[in-house]
Amino acid sequence: MNWLRKNLIAIIGILVLIYLFIPIAVIAVMSFNKPEGKFNISWNQFSTDAWQNLCGVPGVCDSFLVSIQIGLISTVVATIFGTMIAFALVRYRFRGRSSTNLLIFLPMATPEVVMGSSLLALFLNLRFPLGEVTVIIAHIMFIISFVVVTVKARLQGLDPRLEEAARDLYASPRATFRYVTLPLVLPGIIGAALLGFALSFDDFIISFFNAGTLVTFPIFIWGAAQRGIPVQVNALATLVFLVALVVVLTSQFVSYRRRKSLEILPEEDRSPATVDVMSRS
Repeated sequence: MNWLRKNLIAIIGILVLIYLFIPIAVIAVMSFNKPEGKFNISWNQFSTDAWQNLCGVPGVCDSFLVSIQIGLISTVVATIFGTMIAFALVRYRFRGRSSTNLLIFLPMATPEVVMGSSLLALFLNLRFPLGEVTVIIAHIMFIISFVVVTVKARLQGLDPRLEEAARDLYASPRATFRYVTLPLVLPGIIGAALLGFALSFDDFIISFFNAGTLVTFPIFIWGAAQRGIPVQVNALATLVFLVALVVVLTSQFVSYRRRKSLEILPEEDRSPATVDVMSRS
């Protein structure tokens, strides 16, 4: 019983992780299946046909590339504007600042079906043709909120003494931003961009309302589910997961190397500013 009390939190954490990764494991396993019919829901025979011919089903790669393109454009635009908004909210005081903070959270709290239908009504009233442009605009609108919140959290945890030290050493505002502020905030910006891309690539409801005849990857899967999802969808989904896993592991490895490099610093070089810069960058 004592062992169970000491390790209860670790056991619960492991069980939760297993619960979360079981669907991903099923998708990965079924990507090597060769189903008898159209529905890839039961194991039949091991095969690598789906991996050898990812675009074997018409439309699957086209929709996948469309989602990648929309996700990249939406993420870049939303990250730029969201980062500027976060800097303005954290570093400056202006009239309506509290209201702006509140409005930033509204897209995150609004159900997607409400946002999607509202944007559809707006585009129809403006007689704006539905397609890739409308989906990008819609994605940018709800991604910006997540970018602002993520970058704000990074900025609020930034030690202002580091920038003050740079200015005391006669660094210009541009040099201070480039060599001090940006490197410290960059991990938060990259994290916000990765989150925004994942949200855009994964979105179905808002895209479905505003896509018109455009077919994104989630919309393709929804349509294919009615007649049998091809094995190539499982393979592409597994590929996306593996890419995300590589990005996360690389980030963790870089952080580990930086922590190790900090540990070998001479004792006299371990000033608070040095430790803060190396741990954050």
